[in-house]
Amino acid sequence: MLRAVIWICVMGLCICRPSVNQLDTEGAQVRSEAIRRLLEVFGMEDPPAALARGHKQPPQYMLDLYNTIADVDGVTKDPTLLEGNTVRSFFNKLHSDQIEFLFNLSTVAKSEKILTAELHLFKLRPQASLTFNRHHFCQVSVYQVLDSSKKNVSRGNKLLSSRLVPIHSSGWEVFTITQAVSITKITLSESFSVPSLCKFSSIIKNVFYISKAHSWMSDEGSHLGLLVSVRTLAGLQMDLKTVRFASGRNHHQSKQPMLVLFTDDGRRAASLEITPKGSDDSPVGPSLPFPSLPLSATARRSARSLDYDESGEKMPCQRLPLYVDFEEIGWSGWIVSPRGYNAYHCKGSCPFPLGQNMRPTNHATVQSIINALKLTKGIQTPCCVPDKLFSINLLYFDDDENVVLKQYDDMVAGSCGCH
Repeated sequence: MLRAVIWICVMGLCICRPSVNQLDTEGAQVRSEAIRRLLEVFGMEDPPAALARGHKQPPQYMLDLYNTIADVDGVTKDPTLLEGNTVRSFFNKLHSDQIEFLFNLSTVAKSEKILTAELHLFKLRPQASLTFNRHHFCQVSVYQVLDSSKKNVSRGNKLLSSRLVPIHSSGWEVFTITQAVSITKITLSESFSVPSLCKFSSIIKNVFYISKAHSWMSDEGSHLGLLVSVRTLAGLQMDLKTVRFASGRNHHQSKQPMLVLFTDDGRRAASLEITPKGSDDSPVGPSLPFPSLPLSATARRSARSLDYDESGEKMPCQRLPLYVDFEEIGWSGWIVSPRGYNAYHCKGSCPFPLGQNMRPTNHATVQSIINALKLTKGIQTPCCVPDKLFSINLLYFDDDENVVLKQYDDMVAGSCGCH
């Protein structure tokens, strides 16, 4: 009889106890869900494909821009330095003897607001035999190609940018070509009367249609590329050997022509920042949901003891390290910089009375008083949470091997307080 009871108990334990395979499966599911939610935070559905690190190098311009706006951990130095929250670089897809360029913008979402588009060209020094040219300046003009049959002539194409460039100079030349990429909006003067507005409505409609049709973002078929013309001050076409620009085919990768696009994707994080008096308030929004998991008794005891240190003493509210390592997550193959960052987290108790060093809000102070006086049942002490959040910057390769610099709000706990 005793043997039977022991056998039943052992079998019961075997049945109730989860197998190693079940635990591994559940762990894999949790990890997969966690990575998916982390991608959502970074505005992605899937991580870009990993690249062979030695095969592709980011443009020096993008590295310099990243180092200008971010510190070694990727934290934004000054939020006003970057226009919008996204910068992309595109390399020329067209290899031609003429100075013409074509860029693939398919990775830019239609919903993104185009702020600025720049064409970056590296000007080479004139060949030694042409050094003593009587001209000192030339007129460099950038055209948007509107007709594929006129790709090698400036006439009939749209002038985007034009300026004087020293013939004997060498280095990067930047031309603003935003008109070609974004939709140009027609703004009507308020002085128009209703009859005059009706009279010219058909003309205005046609102008807007032409402008919209020539925008690469609104009509991919209109993207026929860019043409660069180099002329003397008298308007004569110059020899391409005199004024030369580096091409991706014949020159070093660091001097490739590229299009740089500054955009804003409209994804402003729901800020948790509680700002001091006199500063702007940040909007508060819902946080990302996460599947709830049942807590064991040990976990519940651990959750209750979070405000205590190893010696059992109550720990005051403070900021502690929380390093996010992109290599451990499996993202080091496509992220250029940073390799990881310190997000920090807030931990500790908010005992009565709350001192100013705990950065309490007025609401937290009142809650602490009510809790101490036990005036109302069920009122807990205030919580130790982030009260200032900073943005970080990510420099990475997308699926088309374009380099992207993106700024993400509310990613680092700058300080903690009792709220």
